[in-house]
Amino acid sequence: MADGTDSGFSEGQSSGPGGSSGPISPDLDPLNITTSTVDLEESLDMGAEGDQKSTGDDITALTQSSLAGLRLDDALASDVHDLFVTVDDPEKHITNMESYITYRVTTKTTRSDYDSHEYVVRRRYQDFLWLRERLEATNPTHLIPPLPEKHSFRRLDRFSPEFLKTRQAALQKFLSRIVDHPTLSFNENLTIFLTAKAWELASHRKQAQGIMGKMGSSMRSMAAGYMLKNRSPEYATMQEYVNTFGAKMGTIDRINQRLLKEMTDYQQDLREFGPVFTLWSNSETELAPAMLGMASGVEKCEKALDQQISDQEHVFAPPVKEYILYAEAMKAVLKRRDSIQMEYELTVEDLSRKRNDREQLKMSDQSYSLGAFLGKDPEEVRQQKRTKLDSQIEELLKQVEVSNDSVECANADLKADLERWHRNKRRDVKEVFSELCDRNIQYYQECLSAWEETLQEINQKSELETASTLATPTSSCPDTPNLATPTSSITPPLPATPTKGGTEGGAAEGQGGTQ
Repeated sequence: MADGTDSGFSEGQSSGPGGSSGPISPDLDPLNITTSTVDLEESLDMGAEGDQKSTGDDITALTQSSLAGLRLDDALASDVHDLFVTVDDPEKHITNMESYITYRVTTKTTRSDYDSHEYVVRRRYQDFLWLRERLEATNPTHLIPPLPEKHSFRRLDRFSPEFLKTRQAALQKFLSRIVDHPTLSFNENLTIFLTAKAWELASHRKQAQGIMGKMGSSMRSMAAGYMLKNRSPEYATMQEYVNTFGAKMGTIDRINQRLLKEMTDYQQDLREFGPVFTLWSNSETELAPAMLGMASGVEKCEKALDQQISDQEHVFAPPVKEYILYAEAMKAVLKRRDSIQMEYELTVEDLSRKRNDREQLKMSDQSYSLGAFLGKDPEEVRQQKRTKLDSQIEELLKQVEVSNDSVECANADLKADLERWHRNKRRDVKEVFSELCDRNIQYYQECLSAWEETLQEINQKSELETASTLATPTSSCPDTPNLATPTSSITPPLPATPTKGGTEGGAAEGQGGTQ
């Protein structure tokens, strides 16, 4: 191989299309791995040296130019934002057969491939589902954003304002991720979705892939995981990370659902708890202020808890659900990528067998071949077989070239999308957990404030009652003497003035009085 191609390899790189190209970048967890260049000369082990050099150099040059074009297009498209889409105004439709909701989709763009700068259409959930299926079919190696689940988390009425608001936000995020993608935003199916009238979109939906085609694609993807022999360690690391990430997000979702149930039960208890104090205050006059204060505190806590439940369900739960679905979408992309590499490996194996057959043909004796028994010259039989094998090898070389390029493009697409997904994931996870912390702090502050106000009211009323009791006169009690009106019965006698002999006279008077 040429020196320029050899210099592109570093120590420890793999020679196959699924090989690793270098160390894993720490910026993207275990998934940010740079794109590798395939050394086709080593993987195919060409027979003649001249054929090896020309074929390997041509294929490597094609691969490098394709990848360079992809990187350039990605870099240019990522800086251009000339397509904006908004989803709003949910509207209910009732027919004889069904009832459904449509959303207004408004598109504003300056792209030349659009006939107008603004479009306004109405789309239902099934239309969004069709768009995603078409994007997945036409871009099998790209990570397609997931759609929200068809049903709500707590089985709310699908026509309720809360459900419609959550669904609208999820559909808006779905379209925003697509129009910001450097490749998906130029897909013709997206253009049809954003611009076509209802009857036009219905005709396109009828041309969608049937159920048998979907089953065939699924079977090939499943078989690729078992038949793939040389999966690169980097993609094994990706698969392990995706499985772990999906499991963790699933655990968070289950805990959140359990918390929602517990909070809902607690809210029901508070709704029953508050009226108990109100009714109690009607029968206990002296305890009425305290009971009413408790009822007020319970009511405020119940309102704060209701808002907390709403935020937990409609703000925190949807992003968690979205990233669970994202994990499933990533698994599907990895399977499709494995399917492409499996086709490459099978083509390479077939090419190796044909080349071995050609080498064995040079040393084999065709005197006992079927053609020789039919009267043909053994050398003529040998030449016919060689011509046939040369033709098959030439065709397989072209297939290997195409398959190799497909694998490289799949790797580049997948890695670019995973890098973009990691950036969005870090931003979204940080935002959703920060909001969760802020909402919990606000909830407990509201509950603390409610109980502090209740305690303050109870203490103030108790102090007023104590002061009023001390100020009330107690003359109505029969056993308490009136100290303000002295009587002779309770007034003590004045002491006698001591004089000489007064003691004896006083004693005599006392005795006389007694007699």
